[in-house]
Amino acid sequence: MKILALESSAVACSAALWGEEGLIAQNFQQSGLTHSRTLLPMAHDLLKNCEVSLSDVDVIAVAAGPGSFTGLRIGVATAKGLAWGEDKDCAACSTLESMAWPLAFYPDAVIVCAMDARRKQVYNALFQTDGEKLERLCPDRAISLEELGEELKKIEKRKIVVGDGAKLCYNTLRSQGIDLELAPEALRQQSAWGVARAAVACIQAGTLVKGKDLVPVYHRLSQAERERLERQGRSTQE
Repeated sequence: MKILALESSAVACSAALWGEEGLIAQNFQQSGLTHSRTLLPMAHDLLKNCEVSLSDVDVIAVAAGPGSFTGLRIGVATAKGLAWGEDKDCAACSTLESMAWPLAFYPDAVIVCAMDARRKQVYNALFQTDGEKLERLCPDRAISLEELGEELKKIEKRKIVVGDGAKLCYNTLRSQGIDLELAPEALRQQSAWGVARAAVACIQAGTLVKGKDLVPVYHRLSQAERERLERQGRSTQE
């Protein structure tokens, strides 16, 4: 079983190849270039360097959300394109769960996944680790830092924050007296490695889909949609 995993939900962009033995290779880039320029060439070079063809890949996995609206669309569109020609199975992976998997080795901790969602919110989910697996403690959601802080005050276990919103959470919530640790820097950003491991869980759960059914999961309206609804509301009141 080989999995080609793609991650483009935030600033960093990566592709990974996963096999029966675990992670085979990963390409990671955080250069400021748009993912539409980097993701597909990155996946192509990864397979070429591993001497693996696309036909050898069994599952195309992608971080389907939450995350940057543009980044998610690029990742999902790339996965759909790669899967469509040979009708490959796809794994639509939670970006937040994918962030937590590289930290599952902690024996007993709560992983606080955090992506900066702007507007004083983070995309967040919480996971309990046991040294090998994850247990989800809440659904993926957009939540204010104030609300998240109130939840974390009630958790007495070791709390490790990960993601591109990790420092935001750490700095804000530590100032409120909440005990948090930052994930190791090498494991802090979203990565295709985590997506690949989340895809293994999707395979085990029987939740794979075909490329035609693969869609982003935004968890919040886009700015353009919010502004349109606000204009409609003002027009109704006038």
